[in-house]
Parts: sequence; C-alpha cells; structure tokens
Amino acid sequence: MITQSFIFLERVGHKLEQAIWNNGIYDWDSFLKNNRIKGMSRYRKLYYNRKILNAKKALYSFDSNYFIKLLPQPEMWRLYDFFREDAVFLDIETTGLSKLHDDITVFGLYDGLNTKTMIKGINMNYPALKEELQKYKLIVTFNGASFDIPFIEKRYPGLLPKVPNFDVRSITGRLGLKGGLKNIEKELNLSRKEIINNFHGGDAVTLWRMYGATGDEYYLNLLVEYNEYDIMNLKIVAEKCIKKMKESLNTNFLPDALPRHPGAKPYP
Repeated sequence: MITQSFIFLERVGHKLEQAIWNNGIYDWDSFLKNNRIKGMSRYRKLYYNRKILNAKKALYSFDSNYFIKLLPQPEMWRLYDFFREDAVFLDIETTGLSKLHDDITVFGLYDGLNTKTMIKGINMNYPALKEELQKYKLIVTFNGASFDIPFIEKRYPGLLPKVPNFDVRSITGRLGLKGGLKNIEKELNLSRKEIINNFHGGDAVTLWRMYGATGDEYYLNLLVEYNEYDIMNLKIVAEKCIKKMKESLNTNFLPDALPRHPGAKPYP
C-alpha cells in the first residue's frame, strides 16, 4: 500500500489522494510517468516527483526509518504490506503504574511464526533483546504509541530500534471497532482459551504479584500465555483491519501492490 500512497506528500490529504487515484494515478511509478496531473501545477508536480523518488529510494533500501516523520501515526498501517516479513508484534506486561517501581515483567515478541518471551528475573536480557529487535523494520503494537513504546523508551532508553510503530489501535476506531484488543477480537470472531479469555489488562499485574508472593509457576505460566495470545492475535487483527482500511479508502480499483519478497502471498 505504501507505493500507492500519496498522503505523505505535503498538502496531500485523503481527499486529494483519492482524487489522484481517480485520475488513474495508481502508484508512484504512474505518478512519475505522467507529465501532468489534473489540478496540479507543474512546479508542484516536479516537487512531488522529487519527494516520491526520495521515498522510493528509501523504501527499496529497506530504510523504514525514513517514513517515521513522513507518515502520521494513523497512516503507519500503509507500511505493513511492504515490511510485513520484517515486522514484529510487540507487547509488554508491567508491574503497574507506580512511578517509583514501575518495570517490565514480560516482554513478548512475535515474528509471525514464533514467539519470544523474556521474563523479569528469569531470562530478561536487555542486550540480547536489543540485538533481537534490530532485525525488524516495523514494530506492530496495540495502543503501543500511547503506552508500550513510551514506557520502554523511558525505562530503557536506546532499547528500541529507530523504526516505525504501527499502532493498530490508531485505525480500529476509524473502522468502528471499539474497546481494547480483546473486545475487538470478539467482534472479529477470534477466540482465546477460556481461562485466558476471562482476563483483563489489570489481571496481568495481579498474576505477576501472585507469582511473586507464592513462587507458584502456575501464575507465571498464565501470564506468559496471556501475553502470547496478545501478540499472536494482534497479527490477525492487524491484517483484518488493514483489509478493511483499504476497502474504506475505496482502493479496490487499485492493482495489487508488489509483494515485499518474491513468492510472498497476500494475506487473506
């Protein structure tokens, strides 16, 4: 979708972007090939050409960092198609919101195939975690722009790579999907194991405290499983929401974007 997007250009909003598509300009290449675009001055067209060429160079150099300042947070979803195989789904659990003792208890990562979990006091290794995170070009979260990312950056500066954060919650509201991740999962007919399905955000803190107080790994295992459901279901929710976003933008007439890797299949 990113190569079919023009919203990162100055003074281009959703209406003008839609007008560009309606004029048969479906992607960056077709924009560059057309000498004139209806309603756009020659000077402005040449200026946009330069901006698109710069974006194209950055994209095919796999420099996702380039788009952090170009795309507003609600539009980061447009990067997912291209960087989906280099994306990581991230979620943290914390000790709570105490300013004096707040810390991360569980750090969960999901690359679309495997989950990786680090637990405070057991296998939490921040140098190894930093090295792992450097592999990715896009971080996908739910409410991460407001909570996870600022929390991590404040508590452990320099841990996260300088790559875009696609916060799925930035588009769920626009699609009429209300509430937290679990509520949205239900609306999309996704399920969790019954005991995990009854948990809410605050229960993660309770589970950690119960584990600390009793040493019983039953509580820890439930916490880890809760976190794993969050990151694995987040991928499904993200892809369903992206599909809905494309439909809401009336992009069905656009040709399919080229996959990020040869042989890559589009998600359902």
